[in-house]
Amino acid sequence: LGGMKPLIVVHGGAGHVFKEREGGCRSGVVRAALRGHRLLRQGGTALDAVEEAVRSMEDDPHFNAGCGSVLNEKGEVEMDAIIMDGKNLASGAVSAVKCIANPIKLARLVMEKTKHLLLTGHGAHLFARAMGIPEVPEEKLITERSRERWKKNLEPDSNPEEFQKDLGTVGAVAIDSEGNVACATSTGGLSNKLTGRVGDTACIGSGGYADNCSGAASTTGHGESIMKVVLARLVLYNVEQGMSPEVAADAALDYMKTRVGGLGGVIVVNRSGEWAARFSTKQMSWATVEGDQLLHGIYAGERQTESLEEALASEGEGF
Repeated sequence: LGGMKPLIVVHGGAGHVFKEREGGCRSGVVRAALRGHRLLRQGGTALDAVEEAVRSMEDDPHFNAGCGSVLNEKGEVEMDAIIMDGKNLASGAVSAVKCIANPIKLARLVMEKTKHLLLTGHGAHLFARAMGIPEVPEEKLITERSRERWKKNLEPDSNPEEFQKDLGTVGAVAIDSEGNVACATSTGGLSNKLTGRVGDTACIGSGGYADNCSGAASTTGHGESIMKVVLARLVLYNVEQGMSPEVAADAALDYMKTRVGGLGGVIVVNRSGEWAARFSTKQMSWATVEGDQLLHGIYAGERQTESLEEALASEGEGF
C-alpha cells in the first residue's frame, strides 16, 4: 500500500437540526464514517469509501437524501447526486431522479459507463433501467415526516423558508492510501421546490469537487447561493493558495455569506490528509475517523471524541 494515511469525513447536512432528530443524525453520520473508514482500512479506494458512506446516509430516513428526501410542490421526491474522482477529474451526476433508492450509485454508473457527466430526469431513469437498477415505489422513499412537512408548507400562511433550515444534504470526502481523493454528495433538495428544480448538488464544482492536486470538498446549505459562488471549487482554490482546509472553508463560507447572503457548510480534505468540517449555519452533523479515534459534532465548536474500538463495538454485528 502507498504511504498515505487514509481518511474519510462525512456530513449529514447543514442547517437547523431539530432536537428530537439530533440523536438519529449523529448516529447516522457516525455509521457512515465507520463504513467508509472500514473500506479504506481494507485498502479500498477513496471513491468506493465516499460512495459507501453516502449510500449509508441515503438509506437512513433521518437525512434529506434517498429515503427521507423532502417533497417538491407536487408531493414527489426528486433527487440529485454527484461523485468525483480526484485522480483524473472523472465525475458522474444525476438530477431530478425518481423512484430509485440510491442516486449516488447511479451517479457512479454515469461516471463509469457513459461519456457524460450529468444525466437528468427521464433520461437518468432510462439509463438506470438499462443498468439494471431496481425501481422502488415512491412511497418507499417518502417518510411520514416529509409528507407532514410538505402539507404544512402548502398552507397559505406557511413559510417554507422556515423549514429550509433543516436541509440535510449528505456528503463525504476521502483520501486513500494511494493519495487519491474523492467526493460524493446526495440530496432530496428543497422542500416544496418547483418540479424540475435542480440545486447545487448535481453541479460539478458547486455540490462537490475533487482534484488530487489540491483535495476534495462536499457542500451543503442553500443550493442557489452555493451555485452562485461555486462553493466546492472555491474552497479548493483557497487550498491551492496555501490556506489550511479550515481557513479555506471559512473564507469561502464567509464570501458566500457576505456576497449573496447564503449560509451553508463544507467538508474538505487536502492532498496531505488534513481535513475540516466548517459551517455558517447553526448546525451541521459531521463525523470522521482519525487514527484510532472517531470524532463527530453537530454544534459550532463541538468536537466529540471516542475510541474507534468502542464505536465499532457499539455499532454491533449488523454493521
